[in-house]
Amino acid sequence: MPLALSVVIIAKNEQGRIKDCLESVYGWADDIVVLDDESTDNTRAIAAGFTDKIFIRHMELEGKHRNFGASKVKNDWIILLDCDERLTDDLKKEIADAVKEGDPKIAAYWAPQINYIGDVPLNHGGWSNPHIRLYNKNYVKWSEADFDVIHPGLKFTQGYRGGNLKAKTIHYSFRNVENFIAKINRYSTLEATKWYLDGRKMPLGKAMWRAWDRFFRRFIAKKGYKDGYYGFVAAVLSGFHEFAAYSKYREMKEKGYYINDLKAKV
Repeated sequence: MPLALSVVIIAKNEQGRIKDCLESVYGWADDIVVLDDESTDNTRAIAAGFTDKIFIRHMELEGKHRNFGASKVKNDWIILLDCDERLTDDLKKEIADAVKEGDPKIAAYWAPQINYIGDVPLNHGGWSNPHIRLYNKNYVKWSEADFDVIHPGLKFTQGYRGGNLKAKTIHYSFRNVENFIAKINRYSTLEATKWYLDGRKMPLGKAMWRAWDRFFRRFIAKKGYKDGYYGFVAAVLSGFHEFAAYSKYREMKEKGYYINDLKAKV
């Protein structure tokens, strides 16, 4: 019998990956919601083979998008997935135990993940840091602040807290190096926008330190070198993300670039 658990999957033009994502939870959870960000491919048609709860909605702010998804589920506990993520059997068992027998004051759970570049796993370099995987909609809400254009914060009802799971999510985060660079281009723009909108001070010296520190921590301190050449690639591009974000942040302040485009989209 399926578990009384809701899964919210966020998608946009993911016809090549959404089927595998859905198959990793279909028949295990009794409620699947797909939030489709106006896909122009066959994403919705594929999803329709697994659920009839498909909502077409432009994603303005990620936190607002996630809260909308939470409003459409039938259960209290929610698993949040992107189309490039897969739940393993070990993680599903751990999630089921947490929902049924967990500490009643824990309202959200973080789980580590295995990130990939293509078919190469990044087992080192800090790429397995925990990400939120499961939460109770009654005690946890996502921030909808204007500056939360990337990685929105969480708001817990007073008296509730988070916990950690041990099993890992499989995350096919980068199809290849080209896709890695494309994601850096997108996310560095969002990072710069967040700095700009929340009034953060980011001088050149601090930005250069962040870029070097990100590379050093990925490749040396967290032993990304053990992943060979792709561990080096991941560390270099991770550091470059910081430099790219700073460069765009500076353009925003000096020339107003990106901000008008962002306003036009929302």
